[in-house]
Amino acid sequence: MPTTLPRVNLTVPKEINKILFQLAKRDQMSVSAKTLELIKQAIEIEEDEMLIKIADKRLKDKRPLVPFEKGWK
Repeated sequence: MPTTLPRVNLTVPKEINKILFQLAKRDQMSVSAKTLELIKQAIEIEEDEMLIKIADKRLKDKRPLVPFEKGWK
């Protein structure tokens, strides 16, 4: 059945391909589904790292903080 989702064509080294097949077999899922799951996890990690950098920058800022009650009015 055709899909309306965008497709990504990816070429990987043999070692990564072997690992993808092993992980997919272990988790009883297709290689495509396992690859998508791993990509989603990697994106979450990247987002977390970016947000940590933003938070660290804000913590170093010496401007006075806004009290919670005032900020949510």
